[in-house]
Amino acid sequence: MPNVNVNGVQLEYETFGKRENPALLLIMGLGAQMIFWEDDFCRALADRGFFVIRFDNRDCGLSTHLHDAGTPDVGAAMVAAMTGGEIKSAYRLSEMAADSVGLLDILGIARAHIVGASMGGMIAQTVAIEHPERVITLTSIMSTTGSPEVPPARPEAMAVLLTPPPADRSGFIDHMVKSFRIIGSRGFDFDEASFRDRIGRAYDRCYDPPGVSRQLVAVLASGNRKERLRSVRVPTLVIHGKDDPLVPVEGGIDTAKAIPGARLLEVEGMGHDLPRGAWPQIIDAICERGRSAAA
Repeated sequence: MPNVNVNGVQLEYETFGKRENPALLLIMGLGAQMIFWEDDFCRALADRGFFVIRFDNRDCGLSTHLHDAGTPDVGAAMVAAMTGGEIKSAYRLSEMAADSVGLLDILGIARAHIVGASMGGMIAQTVAIEHPERVITLTSIMSTTGSPEVPPARPEAMAVLLTPPPADRSGFIDHMVKSFRIIGSRGFDFDEASFRDRIGRAYDRCYDPPGVSRQLVAVLASGNRKERLRSVRVPTLVIHGKDDPLVPVEGGIDTAKAIPGARLLEVEGMGHDLPRGAWPQIIDAICERGRSAAA
């Protein structure tokens, strides 16, 4: 896969579809490598007429890891976030949004459909806030505004987020299967064999828990986007699972209410993942929003 020097970091990326089609940039979530935008999902969007780009965020996968920044104190950052204290972070979501825009620059793409999941949704929102001229449409999936008024994760889901994973490959895979049985979709079939294969490939590409911690602290340090989201004027789609225990559906509702004219799609039975059974709804909605923007 190619990689490029963007905003002071190397980004690993991959594309699907015809270069002459409208660009659609996929931004993944916390600690999740680009392969969690599954190949078939990317191809389905490409088959619907998009030039699809997926990439590893900084501190993830085969992109640059900021090892010199060290391992942040996540507990202290969470306390500071709740009390209004100062949060020390190696970077913020604004830098990650600039990475996304920089990748478009390198590829010679003036404007793109921006689609983000979870933390990727927060990054996509930040792109729309800070670089609106680069956005055709915005799709925010299983994400939130950062508002403290949004209900927190369920305790069992928060435990998944904060529990350190085992260092060995088999232990890491078992840990992730257990985690996704807690935060994933209960209303759709879970293909454990496929999931184990993808987690194994992710481990082989890169295993870096401190990088995940730096990303998490970047989210905490970036604060509440709700008021700034009111300035977004690009056509927006918000997708959220009704049964998401990690980022409750209220986060999606809050996002849709903050952005003028946003469409909200609540998916029954969907948790904090992208289950294959929900792909038809999700892909149709993204394509419909794209067509409406082009009309």
